[in-house]
Amino acid sequence: MYTPRAFAEADLAELDGLIARDAFVTLVTVADGLPFVSHLPVLYAREGEQVVMEGHWARPNPQARHAGPALLIVHGPHAYVSPGWYADKEEAARVPTWNYAVAHLHGTLETTDDTARLASIVDRLSLKNEAHVGNDWRFEHDRDDHMRQLRGIIGFRFVAERIELKFKLNQNHPAANVQGAADALQRLGGEDNLEIAALMRDRLARRTD
Repeated sequence: MYTPRAFAEADLAELDGLIARDAFVTLVTVADGLPFVSHLPVLYAREGEQVVMEGHWARPNPQARHAGPALLIVHGPHAYVSPGWYADKEEAARVPTWNYAVAHLHGTLETTDDTARLASIVDRLSLKNEAHVGNDWRFEHDRDDHMRQLRGIIGFRFVAERIELKFKLNQNHPAANVQGAADALQRLGGEDNLEIAALMRDRLARRTD
């Protein structure tokens, strides 16, 4: 990923925040020289610098036969930024841009069709996501029909070996431009606009120039 120094992040707490916001990722592998992509919910665990993701595919998904190198993309908020919001828009001949936060995790996939591991993945995914919607469906390990459903999936464990965090938030602009764009996004409203505005203000508060 192209990441100018101004937009690079090193603190893995930022990855924690992206995953907490949206644990639905893009998983990219290569087969026969071409990229193959799946979009999947995941379970996330981090201990220090070690990051592990778990999830599953439908068994017919060709990616379920892949074990080895992979790229996992975690998507954050994004928003269009108009040059009209910048304090120096005329003298600096500013142009439109797009602000966003994203993480690329390079690592290795391990696949499994072990029944106990699959049951654990499904149980933990449902427990986490049912809580988000205020419901209480659970995978029941003692139900034969639930256990039979596991035949239709393949599980995975992804171990990150290199993590790139890119938070493009006008850090390369004067403070007045950042404040003007953040204020405009705040006025526009909408979840992504508000999140990007908050991230921009957070970076602005850290500046020492």
